[in-house]
Amino acid sequence: MKQMEHESQSFAEKSFSVDVSEAQGENTGLEVLQNYGVAAADVQKLRAGGICTVKGIQMVGRKSLLKIKGMSEAKVDKIKEITQKISSCGFVSAMDYSVKRQQVFRVSTGGGDLDQLLGGGIESMSITEVFGEFRTGKTQLCMTMCVTAQLIETQSGERGKVAFIDTEGTFRPGRIKEIAERFGIPPEEALENVLFARAFNTEHQMDLLTSLSAMFAEEIGRYRLLIVDSIISLFRTDFSGRGELGERQQKLNKMLNALMRISEEYNVAVFITNQMMSDPGAGMSFVPDPKKPVGGHVLAHASATRIALRKGRNETRVAKIHDSPDLPEAEATYAITQYGIDNPSAT
Repeated sequence: MKQMEHESQSFAEKSFSVDVSEAQGENTGLEVLQNYGVAAADVQKLRAGGICTVKGIQMVGRKSLLKIKGMSEAKVDKIKEITQKISSCGFVSAMDYSVKRQQVFRVSTGGGDLDQLLGGGIESMSITEVFGEFRTGKTQLCMTMCVTAQLIETQSGERGKVAFIDTEGTFRPGRIKEIAERFGIPPEEALENVLFARAFNTEHQMDLLTSLSAMFAEEIGRYRLLIVDSIISLFRTDFSGRGELGERQQKLNKMLNALMRISEEYNVAVFITNQMMSDPGAGMSFVPDPKKPVGGHVLAHASATRIALRKGRNETRVAKIHDSPDLPEAEATYAITQYGIDNPSAT
């Protein structure tokens, strides 16, 4: 108790008037906190907890900050106060927000018709989900975008980078090399620009996301795309009992919130794949193929854009906008080729 009182007093004795010119925008690094009395050790604790920018602090609640080892209420309150002064996170006019939205970019899927359906490709600062049965091209979409995201160069002219979390063991570097040839990127260079990790359980999957925040903060503006293939696979394994559904959805929600924060904090496109399951409640609804995506309402609400994939005639696949805040319900066809996703006419 005495230690907490002493801590509060020491914080109160500091001067926290903030020179706004020091702030470098919403992606200001945590080093700036040291100018206002926050110890370097506490900054390191925040980084270890997956919070690496001033905006990152603003995007999480006090409860989450208190869960970080070594963070007391006094420290959290003062850190929140400082970050609010450095960069306000309140109301802005719709005009100002529209200016901010000009930073949004789109990652090509590789198929021209599919890109047109999506308004140019997979959007940054949001989560895009695709779901469908096996052999509809979910992983092939991931592989193709590992390459197309590199075509979006940084301000310094460097190729964009991609982070890939594989939960099903389907990532194949050889496919990246094949697709890279199509887009004129040296195969070895294409592989160097993809940061890969294999997740083996849901805790490991969450730890990987936490470590990614630090990597994105080190190279702000370099990473263009974060892929999780698939988002639900390990949750179905770790929480297989009917009585574990509530806990599964809570942990899934936490992971999706982490993905949303990353997408907005670092302006990256987040692309997740999802599986399908039989829908027992649709048995009497005269639906020819009563299946639905896994994850329930938690996953449905977290994804800004949801795309349903299905098999078409011959080797053609069909993508349909299932839900989107700005795209009309429509369909487009695509094909899986030797060089990734393309229009059916290219096969």
